[in-house]
Amino acid sequence: MNKSALPRTGEKVTLRRLHLLDLAAFQSYRHDAELGQYQGWSAQSDEESAEFISEMSGAALFVPGIWVQVGIADRVSNSLVGDIGICVSADGTAAEIGFTLDSKAQGQGFATEAVRETIALLFETTAVAKVVGITDQRNISSIKLLERIGMQRVETVETLFRGLPCVEYTYMALRE
Repeated sequence: MNKSALPRTGEKVTLRRLHLLDLAAFQSYRHDAELGQYQGWSAQSDEESAEFISEMSGAALFVPGIWVQVGIADRVSNSLVGDIGICVSADGTAAEIGFTLDSKAQGQGFATEAVRETIALLFETTAVAKVVGITDQRNISSIKLLERIGMQRVETVETLFRGLPCVEYTYMALRE
């Protein structure tokens, strides 16, 4: 996938590459313990995050089997308000997404639009037949978002997350 798929601008958000100017905003929400409690990432030092952002700023999009992180920016200010991780499966038939939105930007429709745009982008630019999102059953905000955009719950699994038992829900959107 070439880099021209981004930026992608919606009504409220722009999906775009992360860049080093995003470091302060990125670190602000990535160090929010409440926000991170259900996330697969952990807070990192400024140096580690700067390295990650640099890597993601030039990473090829939608390479099967490799996660890529895309920034969610406020369309008006272009300031980073969150990010979306995207991984196309090794066989190219499915993609998984995971999203984080700064708590200060929640409740304004940014995440809803960003997830919708990400799914549309995947269906437009890859051969994936389905997009999945996996969330902890306690993450009510994520569950509501996934259901609001029309994703269907297709699986419930008891598992371990960070060494503790939890129940995860898998949601799916199918290519039309």
